Amino acid sequence: MKQFIFLSLLALFVGLLGHGAAAKPPNILLILADDLGYSDLGCYGGEIETPNLDGLAAGGLRFTQFYNTARCWPTRASLLTGYYAQQVRRDALPGVKRGTRPAWAKLLPEYLQPHGYRSYHSGKWHIDGKPMSSGFDRSYEISNHGFFRLPKYSLNGELRPGRELGEDWYATTAKADYAIEFLKEHAKDHADKPFFQFLAFTAPHFPLHALPEDIDLFRERYQAGWNSIQKARWEKQKELGIASGSHPLPEPEEDLGPPYHFPKAYRILGDGEVGRPVPWDSLTDKQKAFQAEKMAIHAAMIYRMDLEIGRVLEQVKEMGEWDNTLILFLSDNGASAEIMVRGDGHDPEQPMGSAFTYLCLGPGWSTACNTPFRRHKTWVHEGGCATPLIVHWPKGISEKGKLRHTPGHIIDFVPTVFDIVSGKEVVKNGGPATPGDSLFTTFERDSCNQNKEIWFSHEGNRALRKGDWKLVASKKEPWELYNLREDRNETRNLAAKFPDKVNKMAQLWKSMEKQFVRDATGK
Repeated sequence: MKQFIFLSLLALFVGLLGHGAAAKPPNILLILADDLGYSDLGCYGGEIETPNLDGLAAGGLRFTQFYNTARCWPTRASLLTGYYAQQVRRDALPGVKRGTRPAWAKLLPEYLQPHGYRSYHSGKWHIDGKPMSSGFDRSYEISNHGFFRLPKYSLNGELRPGRELGEDWYATTAKADYAIEFLKEHAKDHADKPFFQFLAFTAPHFPLHALPEDIDLFRERYQAGWNSIQKARWEKQKELGIASGSHPLPEPEEDLGPPYHFPKAYRILGDGEVGRPVPWDSLTDKQKAFQAEKMAIHAAMIYRMDLEIGRVLEQVKEMGEWDNTLILFLSDNGASAEIMVRGDGHDPEQPMGSAFTYLCLGPGWSTACNTPFRRHKTWVHEGGCATPLIVHWPKGISEKGKLRHTPGHIIDFVPTVFDIVSGKEVVKNGGPATPGDSLFTTFERDSCNQNKEIWFSHEGNRALRKGDWKLVASKKEPWELYNLREDRNETRNLAAKFPDKVNKMAQLWKSMEKQFVRDATGK
């Protein structure tokens, strides 16, 4: 059976490329957003203008049941290794001291080198090791989260002084600039080789920093409040077919605030800040104004990211590589409920969204941005770990503008790429087999795997999805059970009704955790 599947995939690959074994493999452009909500893009139900990403969706596929790890650094570890973070990052394990990634856990560029690829990185890293020692041929690495000042950065492994405030510099634009520069160099010197470009934006992660002209476009839009925006997005999702089943829109969890408590931040930010997703009508006028401006900045950051993505897409077209470039866009976790003040601090006298302000989205708007799901970044309820996934590849995807409801996880990215490039499974390199599955066949048709297991664990938040069933719990809270086919929004807890299923899935979750500990520690 396995041999039959392999031969079928290989035949499909050859047919798609149309040139047999001698054809150049597809280029790969992987675009990762940071703290983007499930419904923030227009093509996933949002009101923010994202024409370039919407265009990719119209010409490709949108996955409705794709997952990340609910946090930035575990997602990046899984995305580029093909393993769960707990298998390759010892600090991802509770009670385990920080350690280096095992030698067998290579990053994707190291797998791609034997197939002739040149690999480029631009933006956030947040993975152990360094890009240039992990198979990348070029890298523009930014470690800080500020958008208007750059204390330092690394270019091709060399540490360089950054950009001071007042200079004409914005992080989102700079990351696209270097991606374009690397691609231009590739076209000039390596046009006969395929490329892998990893473009890792920090937007729309806090601090909420945006260009004034972009904020102006959204300043009036969010005065209706987060309850209205959530309902509007929900209705649009139903029209788009993103939402399915008989599940209702969950009520905001008014007693659930940020995942980390920084009481000093509220004193710095002032009376406009709100730490709970309470009804919009219950806010004071000052709070409404403050919160509406925050969401306008968040929207402006996404709008600008989409514009910069458009410039990168134009570069790919100018290279004549559009048809044979596999483009994937997703987020590292859901929108964030965090509220804190870091970096250059917050000056309440400065315009909101400017360099000397430090604002976070907070739980009210995070609830709306993660529509239609519950909870936020760091939690592994759907709001924390469900991500939009757009896949575009004219030469390899015949259906345009379609939805894919096949469940998937970022551990599937490396097996998918390896499958497309070589028609084979990922080489183990002395380590365990990669736990993910290739999604290559879903490019042609939906192929829901009813037995697929997807495992989650972060800071005591834990979950297991197996087929349509999901077992989930927050920190020390008891397990909850949901049938996602009927209740994707996790509104009806069935744990009391099916205790045997809870026990069986909990045992499976624990056995998988034990295996991942053995993988990471060798014990």
